[in-house]
Formats: sequence, structure tokens, C-alpha cells
Amino acid sequence: MKLIVRKSLIFCTCIYIATSFFGVLLFGDDILDDVLANFDVDLGIPYSSLLDDLIRLSYCLHLMLVFPIVFFSLRLNVDGLLFPYAIPIAISKRRFVSITVALMGFIFMGVNFIPSIWDAFQFTDATAAVCVSYIFPAAITLRDTHGIATKNDRLISWPMIFLAVSTSTVAMTSDIYGLFSVEKGVTT
Repeated sequence: MKLIVRKSLIFCTCIYIATSFFGVLLFGDDILDDVLANFDVDLGIPYSSLLDDLIRLSYCLHLMLVFPIVFFSLRLNVDGLLFPYAIPIAISKRRFVSITVALMGFIFMGVNFIPSIWDAFQFTDATAAVCVSYIFPAAITLRDTHGIATKNDRLISWPMIFLAVSTSTVAMTSDIYGLFSVEKGVTT
């Protein structure tokens, strides 16, 4: 798995760098935040549509290479969360198949019902950044299996978790309100 991850990361990094580099060379100051959105128009150069298709194809190849790696760790983490004391998932074929089918079904439903990837990113950012920055460190301090945390550390961890959950809730509520106000034509 190490070799596969290493090769995939190198290949995907090369695709990201090439797409960004050539996007800046082609569009200069007119480049959009979403670099791939720039390739939806005629570039005014020979073989423009071929270049657009090659860039989209390389990005598609990137997604095909990254998804199994991300899905591998997702499946292991979900299995560890649901079955912490069970035999390893690699040995239990029934659990392996059921978790894989459930996750793939959930991902498939999300892909079909989320109208824009940017909507998904809003909710991911509202939760992931807060979890990584505040909730996980505080939870690790509260768990403290090695007995390193002081009483003061534990007292600070609870308000930190409360504030993180509160701000994440406000951010998600704002995102939901923004989605519905845009759909109804209300501008804020």
C-alpha cells in the first residue's frame, strides 16, 4: 500500500502543478478560483478543444487514482468506529463487502443529490476545519491515555469543544440559509 500511495501522490501532485502552471500561463490575471472552469471556453489557440479535453481527462484520471486511496482509509476508519474490538476487516469478507456497499451507496446518493461540489465543500469546510483545529486536540486531551494532561488542560478542553461546536453550527446554519435563499431568489 505504501508504494501505491507514494506513486499516486506523486502522479496527482504532477497533475495539480501542471494544471495550475499552465492555467496561469494561459489566463494570467483572468484566471478563476476554480482553474478547471477556465477551460470551459474557447481559448483562442490552435487545438483549443483538444487541450480542454486533455486537461479534463487528466483531472478525471487524477480522481480515479485518488478515490481508491481515500476510500481505503475511509473504510478502515468506519470499520474501526463501528466495530472497534472485532477481527480485522481484511479477514471478515461479509463486513468488508457490507461496509463497502454502504459507503459506495452513500457516496453515490450524495453525488447525485448535491447540485454543486461547492455546496459540499462549504459543509465540509465548516466541519473539518473546526474538528481538526479545535475538537480533535481537545478530545485527545480529555482522553489522555498517557496521563500527561493537567486538570487545567481538561478544564480548557470543554469550553474549546463547546465553542468549536457552536461556531460550526453557526457556519452550517449560514450555509443552509444561503442555499435556500439562493434557490428562492433572495439575495443577501
